[in-house]
Amino acid sequence: MSRRTIYRGSVVDLGIEPVTLPNGETLELEVVRHPGGAAVVAVDEHGRVCLLRQYRHAAGGWLWELPAGKIDPPEPPEETARRELQEEAGLTAADWYPLGHFLSTPGFCDERIHLYLARRLGNTASARERHEVIEVHWLEFPRALEQVCNGEIVDGKTMLGLLLAQQRGI
Repeated sequence: MSRRTIYRGSVVDLGIEPVTLPNGETLELEVVRHPGGAAVVAVDEHGRVCLLRQYRHAAGGWLWELPAGKIDPPEPPEETARRELQEEAGLTAADWYPLGHFLSTPGFCDERIHLYLARRLGNTASARERHEVIEVHWLEFPRALEQVCNGEIVDGKTMLGLLLAQQRGI
């Protein structure tokens, strides 16, 4: 048997996939296929990090997030990060450092998010999409980490990106 597509949209592809598990059990699983994404920890010369306060209907309201977005294949993840930093925050960066990647929800989805640290920032025009309701904020890096620890920041990519950037000595 092969994958049976239930729904294919602009962001996700939901299907039923036959699988034989390592224990020999055979079953069908609901799997969401996603092209992946990239997120940017953009830190300026004063040690402030760019965070977006973004309205997310699926999450029930406003979230603090890093600039981030979906990979448009065959675009490489770093190019996605550069594009999203410009589109959402109106920023460019001269220095880019990979922080790693992670699987956002591996129980049912193959989305892999790539994280980057961006330094030596410059301003440019933003180009937000119609569905993006975003406020750009600059927080002192220790304050952003405090928001991770006290539950003000609950977005996984943002939490992990900030913590990995801290490990890089920010």
